[in-house]
Amino acid sequence: MLDLTQDVRALTAAIVDVESVSGAERTLADAVERALAALPHLKVDRSGETVVARTGLGRAERVLIAGHLDTVPVAGNLPSRVEGDLLYGCGTSDMKAGVAVALRLAATVHEPGRDVTYVFYDCEEVEAERNGLGRVAREHPDWLRADFAVLMEPTDGVIEGGCQGTLRAEVTVTGKRAHSARSWFGVNAIHGIEPVLARLNAYEARRPVVDGLEYHEGLNAVAVRGGVAGNVIPDLCVVTVNYRFAPDLTIEQAQEHVREVFDGFEVAFTDAAPGARPGLTHPVAAAFTTAVGGTPRAKLGWTDVARFSALGVPAVNYGPGDPNLAHQQGEYVSLPKIVEGERAMRDWLTA
Repeated sequence: MLDLTQDVRALTAAIVDVESVSGAERTLADAVERALAALPHLKVDRSGETVVARTGLGRAERVLIAGHLDTVPVAGNLPSRVEGDLLYGCGTSDMKAGVAVALRLAATVHEPGRDVTYVFYDCEEVEAERNGLGRVAREHPDWLRADFAVLMEPTDGVIEGGCQGTLRAEVTVTGKRAHSARSWFGVNAIHGIEPVLARLNAYEARRPVVDGLEYHEGLNAVAVRGGVAGNVIPDLCVVTVNYRFAPDLTIEQAQEHVREVFDGFEVAFTDAAPGARPGLTHPVAAAFTTAVGGTPRAKLGWTDVARFSALGVPAVNYGPGDPNLAHQQGEYVSLPKIVEGERAMRDWLTA
């Protein structure tokens, strides 16, 4: 049983010590559900290993606070340990410190100024189709209705607005097979990717300002596939490119841009996920920015705030963990950052 009355630092350690690698979150999800179900001011629902708890005070606005329960595989970094002001262990930064903050708020803020929905979900660290938040969005979209959302992703205590979109495409170059001893009878497709790489090397990434935050796009080759045998001139070579695009573009606009960059080549898209605008102009978001303080920055990766954006809910990333430490064997979180995160979130909810 999780004790939600204990200090947020101790609660973080307790949560970290419950191993919850993606796909094996049940023990932690059960503990979270039991702890929240004991609180009379919350209505608790569950979908798989995702637990949702909501206040029902009839406030004019509803905000949503979400965090994932799963971690990457353990790498000899459990149980947790404290050294000075640092808590070490699997998932400390990404993102059990954020989960602990949200659980403390759920347990102790009985009458917030806005109604609150807390979402603790599974399978964020693996393929998108297994994502618990995505499953709830498909099966119970009413559980996620809100005016504004905070995803407790590690941001080192700084608001990171929205997120960039991402897509992957395969740029194909064709040639003609021949024996490598008589190469002049063929056309080498691997040699033919030179103009593709030249366009990538010459590419000037956009740095657009969206809702007051500057994003930095990127278009890069991430894989090359080609070759038949050690004595054959290859007739096919494929360059896989990844485009990270600012949230002022739709997936369709991003795809059209990639087609323009590689005009004259065959381009096939293999996957894509939309970005999310920061939403910091919303009055609830402005109040959040005031409570947290600091200067918001753009989220340059992709996060689940995009799922909220697709539901029409503006969202930001904010959590006490350091994103640069995520997934490392020596992962840790600053204990003072957890305390500060709880204070800032409490000030916002009770304002």
